[in-house]
Amino acid sequence: MINKKCNTIQDALSGIQDGMTIMLGGFGLCGIPENSIAELVKKETKNLTCISNNAGVDDFGLGFLLQHRQIKKMISSYVGENVEFERQMLSGELDVELVPQGTLAERCRAAQVGIPAFFTPAGFGTEVAEGKETREFNGKRYLMEHAFKADFAIVKAWKGDEAGNLIFKGTARNFNPCMCGAAKITVAEVEVLVPAGTLDPDQVHIPGIFVQRIFQGEKYEKRIEQRTVRENNQTI
Repeated sequence: MINKKCNTIQDALSGIQDGMTIMLGGFGLCGIPENSIAELVKKETKNLTCISNNAGVDDFGLGFLLQHRQIKKMISSYVGENVEFERQMLSGELDVELVPQGTLAERCRAAQVGIPAFFTPAGFGTEVAEGKETREFNGKRYLMEHAFKADFAIVKAWKGDEAGNLIFKGTARNFNPCMCGAAKITVAEVEVLVPAGTLDPDQVHIPGIFVQRIFQGEKYEKRIEQRTVRENNQTI
């Protein structure tokens, strides 16, 4: 069995260069590849095009890369929690492509399974449709959207084995699975890394065929983006 384990994060992210397009998994701050993002900051890789559901917050997640001016273009569906993102976008320093969330997920999945393009009703009649081919099916208009083309996909899973099989936990099972295999090289960072053959096949969410490199991360902060708690005098 092929062993895809990388002993260091540097080995896992080797080959990432300035100007590349990178997918990064996660939903808000949940399930983001914290270690890999921190390493990209250290590597000072610049002029990146990043495909991610959101752009993190000012001092966490992709917000770190924005702080260091390492992102040239951001392709996302939600960007409302990052003041620095807003500043760079409004000043023209950052190129931004806003994509409906379902379309973003499907463009990842299409790339994963080798579908070059697809039709969706989302965005028809809005600015999203500008310059795109449209067709009518059963009396309804649809936009043609193209699958993403990325150099690297960096995902975060709860547990994985040395063959690249992955198990996600909770909300982290969002954009991470559909980004696996959607780029030339998929790198998975996991909290728990076990020998091949250890995982129950019925529990595996993504098979190792979609993953080229895997490493065990450490010291996950798992920050909550919007923490809401009830007052002491409130009753449920």
